[in-house]
Amino acid sequence: QVHLVESGGGLVQPGGSLRLSCAASGSIFTINAMGWYRQAPGKQRELAAAITKGGSTNYADSVKGRFTISRDNVKNTVYLQMNGLKFEDTAVYYCNAVGIQGLNYWGQGTQVTVSS
Repeated sequence: QVHLVESGGGLVQPGGSLRLSCAASGSIFTINAMGWYRQAPGKQRELAAAITKGGSTNYADSVKGRFTISRDNVKNTVYLQMNGLKFEDTAVYYCNAVGIQGLNYWGQGTQVTVSS
């Protein structure tokens, strides 16, 4: 099993930056990919960014050029650097890990609020 703990959310002004962290523990070797999902009020949960075990990345069109997903294998942590934040980025951000046989693991979520 994989356990995910997120941190780094908070309140930021438009144009500001935040870095989210997701620390993984447990059966880390079973993880094939990790990603950051977000769910804004009144909207469906969507994939913002993902990174595979091979290092390939994928981003939603809405965050391309502004968000960067990365990993630190020593710390078993995945990051989401969020720059140029907009009002529409306001959401609860959830760390996700996909393990063997397609099993999904989720963090508890961290709130990101972009407001002036």
